[in-house]
Amino acid sequence: MNTGSIALIVGGLTFLGLMSALVAVFGARVRVAERLGKSQTGGLGGGVDLQGWLRRAAGTIRPLGEFVPRSAEEMSRQERKLVQAGIRSKDSVVMFYAVQVGLFLGLLIAFLIAGSLYRNPILYGLLSLLGGAALPDIWLALRTAGRRKAIQHALPDAMDLSVIAMEAGLGLDQTLLRVGQEFETVHPVLSEELRLQNLEVNLGRSRTQAFRNLAGRTGVDDLKALVAILIQTDRFGTSIAEALRVFSDTLRTKRRQRAEEQAAKLPVKMIIPLMLFIFPGVIAVILGPAVIAIINDLLPGLAGGN
Repeated sequence: MNTGSIALIVGGLTFLGLMSALVAVFGARVRVAERLGKSQTGGLGGGVDLQGWLRRAAGTIRPLGEFVPRSAEEMSRQERKLVQAGIRSKDSVVMFYAVQVGLFLGLLIAFLIAGSLYRNPILYGLLSLLGGAALPDIWLALRTAGRRKAIQHALPDAMDLSVIAMEAGLGLDQTLLRVGQEFETVHPVLSEELRLQNLEVNLGRSRTQAFRNLAGRTGVDDLKALVAILIQTDRFGTSIAEALRVFSDTLRTKRRQRAEEQAAKLPVKMIIPLMLFIFPGVIAVILGPAVIAIINDLLPGLAGGN
């Protein structure tokens, strides 16, 4: 086992130990609140309380995020990123910073125990800082990209169903609510966003502002275009069903063009796997018998001739 593997194992164990210590130090207040809640509800549940354990873990690492200096602008920008990734907890920004700090400390302690930090403290200190700051951001970017792709993939089908519902006599709000209900299983991400939009309207927010919030929460260009169309049709009183039909045709054309684009990129993407995995085997099968024949027949003859 090399030094890197040992460092990763030791870092993981150290991070778990650090979290356990933080649970012992900062988790007393959370445990007292849970005991009071259980005494008021009148009983203790059996089995493993996973949600309770997650709440205790979140309450434990929260002080790490509170120590990070941050401006209101940075908090707002980070909150927008988390919302676009589908994370809407009120403490999500603080918890995200806490995870970054905890990961930085875990990597730093791992390099310290492995002895690498003594040999080159600047390099491994920067690696710990980069790992703690970059890995959560990479995960967040991948989650946001996956969520946007899911919404973009589901939007043409949602528009087709919306056109059918509008032509059947439903209003715009009832149509979007119906689409959200029908897509709960097949496209849960878009269903959640449409339900949140309908909830905002029911709570008294204007339809225009609710649509703008929908576009801001997702960051999908096609959904932003849909929101702009719906706002204009609502403002000028034009036919919403006709606008949705035209937009649905446009989305289906875009989906076909994206599929054709991915198909056109496929030969270029296949070059590296072919060169690494297919061509060596083909060359070995074609040239292998000739090389063996040369070694067995030609080389001994040449050696005897000399």
